[in-house]
Amino acid sequence: MKKKTMFLLILSAAIALSGCGYNTMQQQEEKVFKAWGDVEATLQRRADLIPNLVETVKGYASHERGTLEAVIDARSKATSVKLSADDLSDPAAIQRLQQSQGELSTALSRLLVVVEQYPDLKANENFKDLQNQLEGTENRINVARQRYNEAAEEFNSSIRSFPNSLTNSLLLHLKRKEYIKADEAAKAAPKVKF
Repeated sequence: MKKKTMFLLILSAAIALSGCGYNTMQQQEEKVFKAWGDVEATLQRRADLIPNLVETVKGYASHERGTLEAVIDARSKATSVKLSADDLSDPAAIQRLQQSQGELSTALSRLLVVVEQYPDLKANENFKDLQNQLEGTENRINVARQRYNEAAEEFNSSIRSFPNSLTNSLLLHLKRKEYIKADEAAKAAPKVKF
């Protein structure tokens, strides 16, 4: 009788734990971490392309030194901001990353305005290739950010829904992950002047 009771208790505990979301929440948190790794990889790809782009422009527009230095400085700042998986729950850390990446995007925009002044540079095959790679990378960054936000949404919803919320508060103590938001400057439409 004791063995049967013990077996039933173990079976009941296993069934109860299987429905508590313990494994699901951990799998979802791993998806968030993987999505964040994808964001970091695409940001690194952009950072790796920038020195080549700057060197190509330098050959044509050496007197545009201030713009080129601003891009180099912004790249340096953007690559110096590192986040660990633990930082994904820290709104200030996510904000620092977004700010440094926004400054880099602004500097790149200024660089592309300089490029417009040099028709020979725009016709240069190396420059065209780098510009296409950078454009593709910007698209990858956007997709990676969207996928991260989707994974964070799924995870955040999971840890707040019953019975997972109970399991989380008693056993796991997982924290909500922050979303990557649009840069404040992106909310205003760009002004075009002719």
